Amino acid sequence: METAAVKHRIVVAGIGPGNPDYMVPLAKQAIAGAKALVGGRRALAQFAAPAASGQQTLAVTRDIAGVMAFIERELHQHDVVVMVSGDPGYYSLLDALRRNFPAQQIAVIPGISALQLAFARLALPWHDARLVSFHGRRPPASALCYEPGAVLGMLTDGEQNSKTIPPLLIEQGWPKDAKLHICMRLSYADEEIRTVSLGEAMELPAYASGILIAEG
Repeated sequence: METAAVKHRIVVAGIGPGNPDYMVPLAKQAIAGAKALVGGRRALAQFAAPAASGQQTLAVTRDIAGVMAFIERELHQHDVVVMVSGDPGYYSLLDALRRNFPAQQIAVIPGISALQLAFARLALPWHDARLVSFHGRRPPASALCYEPGAVLGMLTDGEQNSKTIPPLLIEQGWPKDAKLHICMRLSYADEEIRTVSLGEAMELPAYASGILIAEG
């Protein structure tokens, strides 16, 4: 994508796990002052300026090429703020932005990821944890292997969830009595965390699009 004549920046703002109280002030400032704002529909509904403001907005869909074209077009006039859930450095639109624009044109404002908040809620250090994503993908088996004392943090989605993931871990050597923390709706008023065994999780209803943390 041609960017040589473009002087403005793409500001990638992590908006945290959902509740605005968990957004860093720099992200709030960037979003409030944005002349062009990109993000998911829910984020735009929550943070976009009123229509009369003249702010240009675009909802992120599966048409990533269309999103990149909008950003390129707006960059000729002003900075573009791109809102991403959690932290931009962990499975976000930042990958696509780096493939389409030079890294020096991208400014990243970190955010609190749902995984980070889940570990905080459990008062569980995560410096030695393995982090994987089941959100729209399947991690390699090697990333799921059991080791005594292992801690595994997992993003989930609708199909790969608290009911379907435990059998995959057991296949990779995790004991059925290993502890599993099921973290749902983190940062919201109806937040819930359940701690069960892997074996018990398979007998419970599926909890989707949350965070799972397994402790070996």
